[in-house]
Amino acid sequence: MDFHIGSKALNAEVMTLGEYNDFRGWELPKDEDGSTPGYLVEYLDGGKANVDTHEGYISWSPKDVFEHSYRKSDNFTFGDALELMGHGAKLARTGWNGKGMCIFLVQGYNPMITPDSQYAMVGVPNVDGTVIINPTIHMVTATGEVQPGWLASQADMLAKDWMLVE
Repeated sequence: MDFHIGSKALNAEVMTLGEYNDFRGWELPKDEDGSTPGYLVEYLDGGKANVDTHEGYISWSPKDVFEHSYRKSDNFTFGDALELMGHGAKLARTGWNGKGMCIFLVQGYNPMITPDSQYAMVGVPNVDGTVIINPTIHMVTATGEVQPGWLASQADMLAKDWMLVE
C-alpha cells in the first residue's frame, strides 16, 4: 500500500459501537463489544448519503482512531486554515479580539485591461491585453472593512487556535 495523508470535512457525535449499530438498525456481531467508545461520523465532502436522516455519508470510527485523525473546528493550524480557505471557508483565530474579524481567499483571475485601468497606466498588461492577478488572502477587519493582501504574523502561522467562521 502507498502512504497517504488527507483531510476531510465532517460532523461527528460521540457514540458507542453498540449505539451505532442500533442507529443503523443492525445487529451487533457477537465478536464485537458494543461499549467500544467512538464517534458517529458524517462526511460532508463527498460520498453519497447512505442514511435518510443525513445529507453526507455516515460511518462509525473508534475513539482513538478518530481523535488521532481529526481536530475540532476551533483547533486548526494555519496549514489547516490555508487548505480550508482553498475550499471557500472563512477563518479567524480564537485569540483575535475584534468582533467579526476573519480571513478568506480571493481566487486569482485574468481580466481584460482597459486603457484607463490602473494596470494599464503602470504598464502591467500582457501582450494580449490581460493581466494575471494572483490569489490573495483578504481580512475583514474589526471595523468591517476588507483589507486585501493580509499577511500572517509568526504568531498566526504557529497558532493552533484557528476556527471556521460562518
